[in-house]
Amino acid sequence: MAQRYTLDDLARMVDHTNLHADATEADMKKLCDEAKQYHFKMVAINSGQSARCAAFLAGTDIHTGAAIGFPLGQTSIASKVFETRDALANGANEIDYVVNLTEVKDGNWAYVQDEMEQIVAVCREASEGQPEPIPCKVIFENCLLTDDEKIKLCEIASVVKPTFIKTSTGFSTGGATVEDVKLMRAHVSNDVQVKAAGGIRTADAFLDMVRAGATRIGCSAGIPIMEELRRRFAEAGVDAIEL
Repeated sequence: MAQRYTLDDLARMVDHTNLHADATEADMKKLCDEAKQYHFKMVAINSGQSARCAAFLAGTDIHTGAAIGFPLGQTSIASKVFETRDALANGANEIDYVVNLTEVKDGNWAYVQDEMEQIVAVCREASEGQPEPIPCKVIFENCLLTDDEKIKLCEIASVVKPTFIKTSTGFSTGGATVEDVKLMRAHVSNDVQVKAAGGIRTADAFLDMVRAGATRIGCSAGIPIMEELRRRFAEAGVDAIEL
């Protein structure tokens, strides 16, 4: 069923991203100022930037999203749990972590589920007494996975129930595809959302991901995308679109 979206509704789907290793404090301030200007949902940053961005966004409804085990996912569960706790303690209020792809490729699904359960549990624990739950997103890195592996991860997520499953880091051999978003949406339970990220640079690509079932879009091109959508809304004389 089609859903109606205003420009602000679409902006509130954007995780405005700067995950570059050489990002400066000025870059982080710019990212946060842009998120405030466009009313994006979140800034997506490396976990070490959590305190800085949380301070820049204080008093707003824009979240600070820390990337955990990023971008390779090749750290132990204990390391990822510690990094998650540390990011939350420093002001992050969303978490995106990368699964351990070695364990996925080896079919060690008990390990993958244990990792997911422990990180989701940290977010749930930190949510106690907060005005809203702390979202936890699980990054699959679909470009390195078979469809069967993606489906198995969806099945595990349907049991553990992170807030989102996510297509990609954007740092590997490929990013989000419409086909992957559709596959994830078809195989994960309805109470787990899908985030598309990686290589989404145009308004059409953004809208295609939403139509496919994504409810969050991670991208560094949020501003040109929103400006293109603003232009289309104005030319059509509408204040909302149906997707």
